Amino acid sequence: MNIQSTVFGICERAKKASRTLAAQSTQTKNKILSDIADALNANATAIIEANKQDLSKAAENGVPEHMLDRLMLNETRIKGICDSLRALIGLKDPIGSGERWTTPNGLEINCTRVPLGVVAIIYEARPNVTVDAAALCLKTGNATVLRGGKEAASTNSHLIEIMRSCIEKNGISPDVLGFIDASFGHEGADALMSARGLVDVLIPRGSKRLINAVVNNAKVPVIETGAGNCHLYVDESADIDMALKVAINAKCSRPAVCNAIETMLVHSAIAEEFLPQFAAAVAKNYTLEIRGDENTVKILPTAIRATESDFETEYDDYILAVKTVSSIDEAIDHINKYNTGHSEAIITNDVANAEKFRKYVDAAAVYVNASTRFTDGGEFGFGAEIGISTQKLHARGPMGLYALTTEKYLVNGNGQTR
Repeated sequence: MNIQSTVFGICERAKKASRTLAAQSTQTKNKILSDIADALNANATAIIEANKQDLSKAAENGVPEHMLDRLMLNETRIKGICDSLRALIGLKDPIGSGERWTTPNGLEINCTRVPLGVVAIIYEARPNVTVDAAALCLKTGNATVLRGGKEAASTNSHLIEIMRSCIEKNGISPDVLGFIDASFGHEGADALMSARGLVDVLIPRGSKRLINAVVNNAKVPVIETGAGNCHLYVDESADIDMALKVAINAKCSRPAVCNAIETMLVHSAIAEEFLPQFAAAVAKNYTLEIRGDENTVKILPTAIRATESDFETEYDDYILAVKTVSSIDEAIDHINKYNTGHSEAIITNDVANAEKFRKYVDAAAVYVNASTRFTDGGEFGFGAEIGISTQKLHARGPMGLYALTTEKYLVNGNGQTR
C-alpha cells in the first residue's frame, strides 16, 4: 500500500464532498449534530469498552497515569461531549453573515463568511478532540480530515464510524469526515502535511514536539496551537486565600492539559507568608514537586533548586517552577520571555497592577483573579473548540465556529468598468 496515495485520496474525496456540505442549510447541519449526540449516547457502552482497550495498551507501554487521564472516556465525559454538541446546535451559524455596502460608483459589495474548505487536524491522545473537531467543522460547512494518535486508535475508530454513519443518514457524503489511520505512522502524518491544494488549513494539537514538527515541516497552511507554558503571578496586594485557591486549581486540577500553569511567580513582599501556606494546602490532596529559585528554596527547604530550563518547560505533570520577583514589571518581563502565548494570570487587589498586567502581557488569554483553566472553547461559550491558537494571524485563543470561516466578497454591478 502506498500511504501517501491513500492519504491524498482521502483528502481529495474530502475536498470534493466539502463543496456539497458548504451549501447545506443550518437546519441540515444541526440535524447531523443532533443525530451524532444521540448516537454517541446510545453507543456509550461500546465506546467505553474500546477506550478501555486503548487505556490498557497505553498503560502497558508506560504512558504516565496523568496522561492516561487525557485518554480516558467514561459515561460522564461522553455525556459532556454530547452536551457540547447540543450547545453547538444552539449557537448561531456564522456562514452567510457579514457586511453589505455600496461604493460611490454603485457597486454593491457583500462581504460574507464562508467555510475554509478542508480542515485537517493532527492530534494526540484526547479522543474528545475527534468529536469536537468534526462537529465544529460540520457546523461551519467544512470537511475534516483527522489523524489521531495511536494511543486512542480503537476509541477514535468507533467515534469516526458513528459520526460518518450519522452524516450519511442525512444524505451527505461521509467523505466530509476523513480519517488517517494511526497505523500509517509518521508517514501518514507526513503525507497529510504535504497535501498542498487538498488541505486548506492544518491544525496540530498536542505536545510541543508535535506542534513544532508540524510547523517546521508542513507544506500546507498551519495554525499553531496549544503549547502551554502558562504562569500565575501572585502580586504583593493579593488576597492570600484567593491566591491559594486559584494556584492549586490552575496547577493541580488537570496538570496534563495546556491551560494548566507551569510556573508561579510570587512577589517577594508576601513570599514568606504565601509559599508555606501554598505548600501545606497543596500537600493535603496532591504530591507536587516544587522547583524554586534561591529565595523560594530558602523559604521552602523541601523545594528543588530550579535551573533555567525549568522555567522553559511545559511539564504536563505535578511539577511547578516557582520564582520570587521584586515587582510586577519583573513578573511581566519573565512571563513575556518564557511564555508560549497561551494563558497568563495575576492575583491582585491593585487596580493599576491589574491593568498593567492586561496591557503588557503578550498572550491569547490574560486573567485577573481567575484560574487559567478557563481557556477552553466550552468555557468561553463556543460550544467546543478545535484548538487554542497561540499565534496572531487569522485566529487567536480558543477557536470556535467563527475561526473556521473566511471571507468571500460578492459584488453586484450594472456594467461598471475601471
